[in-house]
Amino acid sequence: MEVHRVLLDGEDAPVPAYEAVPADRRGGIIVVHEAFGLTDYIRGVCAALAEDGFHAIAPNLFHRHGIDAISYDDLNKAKDVMAQLAADQIRADIRSAVQRLGAAGLTDRSVGILGFCMGGSIACAVATEQAFGAAVTFYGAGIRQGRFGFAPLADRVPLLRTPWLGLYGDRDTTIPVADIEFLRSEAARAPVPTAVVRYPEAGHGFHCSARPAHFHQPSAADAWERTRDWFNRYLNPAGLPTGPAG
Repeated sequence: MEVHRVLLDGEDAPVPAYEAVPADRRGGIIVVHEAFGLTDYIRGVCAALAEDGFHAIAPNLFHRHGIDAISYDDLNKAKDVMAQLAADQIRADIRSAVQRLGAAGLTDRSVGILGFCMGGSIACAVATEQAFGAAVTFYGAGIRQGRFGFAPLADRVPLLRTPWLGLYGDRDTTIPVADIEFLRSEAARAPVPTAVVRYPEAGHGFHCSARPAHFHQPSAADAWERTRDWFNRYLNPAGLPTGPAG
């Protein structure tokens, strides 16, 4: 499946993004990248979603800082860039992706959001503010202390407006299991379906095959199947146009 680089119409500047468009669309998914930007790994995620029939768009949240992707070996740079992110700018970039999908006829409950690492935190936070068809978080932190100007996730998840799935590793040194369980209990208060799955042998970044020291194949495979099932269950394809976007 081909993944193209495109420019989204941004609110203050064009937003670079990956986009993958299947021949027959049954929904759209916004992919919120990890701390390293628009990597080949994120390109692969978009391709995999398109293979499943989802129009995938991954906006570059680092574009205001002139950064496309960061080496996995340069965690300090990733942290420096993340420290400069602001919730209002993130919301604007997500809206640009929503508008791109809307122009292709994908709106409201036919659009989902999926995020990894920092993107997982963002996907969850945004899903408490607007109604998507479905949302999935891979190892998103910020549970007890907010990130990027968003409130702590534990404070927000009772207000979820979107069916939400959280996928976490017990060996994640950045997210304590106690926090994950607290997030689970708070999310259960939401008026929409929620679920949290923990993987005992997995750590942070367990889905990213580009980082062998972090990748845990059995957990990654199970988590991806659950992700597919979640989107298949909750995204509403009714009334979608057929064929590729014009």
